[in-house]
Amino acid sequence: MSDPNKPTLGHWINGRRVASETARRAAVFDPALGAATREVVLADATETAAAVEAARHAFEEWSQLSAARRQTVVFRFRELLNSRKEELARIITGEHGKAVSDAAAEVQRGLEVVDLATAFPHLTSGRYAQNVSTGVDVHSVRQPLGVVAVISPFNFPAMVPLWFTPIAIAVGNTVVLKPSERVPSAALWLAELWKAAGLPDGVFNVLQGDRVAVEALLHHPDVQAVSFVGSTPVARSIYESAARVGKRVQAFGGAKNHMLVLADADLDAAADQAVSGGFGSAGERCMAISVVLAEESIADELNARIQERAARLRVGDGRTDPDMGPLITRQHRDRVASYIDIAERDGATVLVDGRHCRVDGHENGFWLGPTLLDGVPTTSKAYEDEIFGPVLAVVRVKDLDEGLRLINSSQFGNGTAIFTNDGRAARRFEREVQVGMVGVNVPVPVPVSYFAFGGWKDSLLGDAPAYGPEGFAFFTRQKAVTSRWVTSTRSSLSMGFPEND
Repeated sequence: MSDPNKPTLGHWINGRRVASETARRAAVFDPALGAATREVVLADATETAAAVEAARHAFEEWSQLSAARRQTVVFRFRELLNSRKEELARIITGEHGKAVSDAAAEVQRGLEVVDLATAFPHLTSGRYAQNVSTGVDVHSVRQPLGVVAVISPFNFPAMVPLWFTPIAIAVGNTVVLKPSERVPSAALWLAELWKAAGLPDGVFNVLQGDRVAVEALLHHPDVQAVSFVGSTPVARSIYESAARVGKRVQAFGGAKNHMLVLADADLDAAADQAVSGGFGSAGERCMAISVVLAEESIADELNARIQERAARLRVGDGRTDPDMGPLITRQHRDRVASYIDIAERDGATVLVDGRHCRVDGHENGFWLGPTLLDGVPTTSKAYEDEIFGPVLAVVRVKDLDEGLRLINSSQFGNGTAIFTNDGRAARRFEREVQVGMVGVNVPVPVPVSYFAFGGWKDSLLGDAPAYGPEGFAFFTRQKAVTSRWVTSTRSSLSMGFPEND
């Protein structure tokens, strides 16, 4: 049932907010308060079709605009976003719960991709070869796909959409963004900003919804490509469904990121970065450090340093800019806490226990404090599964060989890190580890925008990473043109396969 006392967030279709007639609604919570503060509509097939149709119609004009005019719009969007990024950060904190400084950092990383998108004429220019055969020239061009769908997760309401949409729009596509129904407001804010930047109506659309909207987008014949970030089971389902009907797919799944600390590492730096990488954004990020592999000779000392730092972290309402905010929902908080129970039953020692975390004045918030586990068995679900919360497990290893073996045996291959002062060990690690993004004394190695983001194994279905040059390749298709201009006296009939001469 809809609550008339709560504001309702709808879609953004064809350049304006659209009130939905659908009866389906979902509550949108403020995680720090533990209370629903508004509702969001959940699209049906008819509303999905309307969003796609608006994008399809807009593509006809937008794709034909000159590169200079499209570039002007992207530059204006970039400047508006930069001037108002604090406003967007506060919106993110109100629905996600992360500290406002963390939300601001999220927007800044998304802004880096917008910066990259402004360079699209250079990054999508073709090649030209003259006289490849007598009188024959060849050139290539990259052209937009059409309507593309972006399905983004709850943990980065601005950054993940900004990984994809500026590039897709800059090169001439039109977009239907389906944000997580838990954090619907940031997408609408971005839509209004695109309009203020001069983007024509219908080029960027926001479709609020759940699985019903996702399924409708996956099977709509006018949707040419799908970009998704979320859990591995859903990523696999989306990848298989979209590929089966001939769509291009970017499908980013889950992670279980390991940080290997060798005995020669700077332990203060390693402890600082383990706490930052493990508990930042309450652990709700696919690049979070969730396992520290510590060489046995320094494991106790490293544990003590991590424990001391974790105990000092301030947990609270993200608007007050604590070290850590709440988790996204009560159900997710309880699920993450259950993994601490599992680890304990499996023989791990709980050095820092976040299960009883409370915040004065916010007793109903979805709180879970930083948690440090020692001696987690590698057979435990607390070691194997993606927990997606502020739970850091320490596993003791004999040496670099054992650390590599454990990392490479994981089903995931998103991010990893090594902490060492031994260049030979670091070089061997980066060469042999079976993970897509590697940090050397860097705990969360998210690449800058001009390098691609993407993991291996179950962390990325297919081979299409985000942003960087690969992002431009994903949102365009190449066309090669072979041409010859001859007089009729040079023409002759040949039934054989064309040969160069």
